[in-house]
Amino acid sequence: MSEPEKDSPEIEDKDEETAPQETKQIASRGVPSSESIYLPRHDSPELRSFQDKNETITRNLWNVEELVNFIFSKKYQPKYYEIALGFMNLLYDKTQVTGDETAAFVKANGISKATFYNRVLPRLKRVGLVKVERDTVVAIESKRKFRPMRISLSKTFGNYFMKIGDSWLAIVDDARSRMEKKNQSTL
Repeated sequence: MSEPEKDSPEIEDKDEETAPQETKQIASRGVPSSESIYLPRHDSPELRSFQDKNETITRNLWNVEELVNFIFSKKYQPKYYEIALGFMNLLYDKTQVTGDETAAFVKANGISKATFYNRVLPRLKRVGLVKVERDTVVAIESKRKFRPMRISLSKTFGNYFMKIGDSWLAIVDDARSRMEKKNQSTL
């Protein structure tokens, strides 16, 4: 048998073992879609105007369709958007639904249970549009526990973005007032 060539995998493995360990970094691939929110340009035709030319907020409110578009983009995730919109409209009408009502919604609309329970509902819950609660109930005759689900509208989504928005407005106001004071002191 001949000697292994220098480029053979056996020698490379030995070199790697004796070489000092380098810290490997994960390649940046951006934010996973399950962790992101769709924010079109502030002047996009997709959005109704929310401020005037002086950056003063307008009094019009976005509706459920427009808000769901931030979570599941109608442009990039049309199926999830339609499912989420239908469910949010159901919740808007009732404010709270049970697990049985949710299952009936899924069945009546021909939605895959896996899609709804593994993709749509967890995302709505994660961003704070809905709150999922479970009650522990013990059946008297069989002493078996079961945990029926209740899903209700949640204010967390609004509170989250209000905090972000209010914080940014405070930063901008502070920066502008400091600049104003600086300009006044130089006069």
